Amino acid sequence: MKQLVVVVFLLCSSTAWAQFAEFWFSGGQSLLQNRSLGTASAVGGAKNDYELANGFRFAFRAAFNTPGIFGHEVQYAYNRTQLRDNVNHTETGMAIHQGGYNFLVYATHEGKRIRPFGTGGFHFSNYVPPGASAASGGGDTKVGVNYGGGVKVRLFSIWALRLDVRQYDTPKPFNLFLKEGWLRQNEISAGFGVEF
Repeated sequence: MKQLVVVVFLLCSSTAWAQFAEFWFSGGQSLLQNRSLGTASAVGGAKNDYELANGFRFAFRAAFNTPGIFGHEVQYAYNRTQLRDNVNHTETGMAIHQGGYNFLVYATHEGKRIRPFGTGGFHFSNYVPPGASAASGGGDTKVGVNYGGGVKVRLFSIWALRLDVRQYDTPKPFNLFLKEGWLRQNEISAGFGVEF
């Protein structure tokens, strides 16, 4: 078994050293569509008794690019939204934690100063209702897909900026009645980072 691990490491090491790494921090808007979550009433409720509001988000991303036009990116994002109770006319803050993987295709090769890109991947979203904590296992986790694009611009030395526009499609959380369709979350964000 140890020999197999050593062989795999040696075979992959040349590929790993050829990769180009990037680390990013981004912030922006979380704009929600099809945001009604359903009703707690089995009889007489409406599909928009509970819904989510638009909010803000910030994200940490790490990208690993091949020498050509392809790349891989992992991310964690924190989204802040409001849970609207349209029956009692109240709003309470809640969080959406996201993690995921994306495949990147660049319009220009590695080393260029400006790199527009398209991306697609999968993610999980953990919807943490008011009064719950993600750290203690609270929330409702759903797996979805996301896609979009953006541009990365190297400013000088290792410093760079990026702009992203993405859509995250995720099944709606919580066990409510009259729940329809998937939640569509649009990200519009800007960020800064370092490129090696």
